[in-house]
Amino acid sequence: MNIYFKILSIFFKIGLFTIGGGYAMIPLIENEIVTKRDWISKEDFLDLLAIAQSAPGVMAINIAIFIGYKLKGIRGSLASTLGVALPSFVIILSIALFFHNFKENQIVERIFKGIRPAVVALIAAPTFNMAKLAKINRYTIWIPVVSALVIWLLDFSPVWIIIIAGTGGFAWGKIQKRRSGESNSK
Repeated sequence: MNIYFKILSIFFKIGLFTIGGGYAMIPLIENEIVTKRDWISKEDFLDLLAIAQSAPGVMAINIAIFIGYKLKGIRGSLASTLGVALPSFVIILSIALFFHNFKENQIVERIFKGIRPAVVALIAAPTFNMAKLAKINRYTIWIPVVSALVIWLLDFSPVWIIIIAGTGGFAWGKIQKRRSGESNSK
């Protein structure tokens, strides 16, 4: 099978069966690309995920672009992006055409209420996996907790949290490098 068609079909399947957006797709993408096919290492996946989260735009499209590019350059990126976007486009178009027929339907309303907890779980699962891969431990757990609380309670912009964390991480790395250089010279 053509590799580009394979990439398109994998991302189409992920886009078709994921409710909840890009973050809910993360465990499915990881399972298909990292675990099942071993196309990308866990570390590379985490790096691509961090870049996709930092880039402006929709998370699902961003992660598809970066993974497709990592796999097969621009053509891979186009295949993965088309694959992940096409199901949503078709579903949203169908809903827009026929929504007036079922917007008051109690069964549809109950289905969507039942889906919500599953979406929360799909978003929470990659968060714990990323924490594990990022080597968050009992000494560093305060950083994401304080960041989340500051964003939530004080309505602080996440952009500033990223800038502060990046600057702090860079400074900490410089301090660690300087300390290891001093201990090696003694």
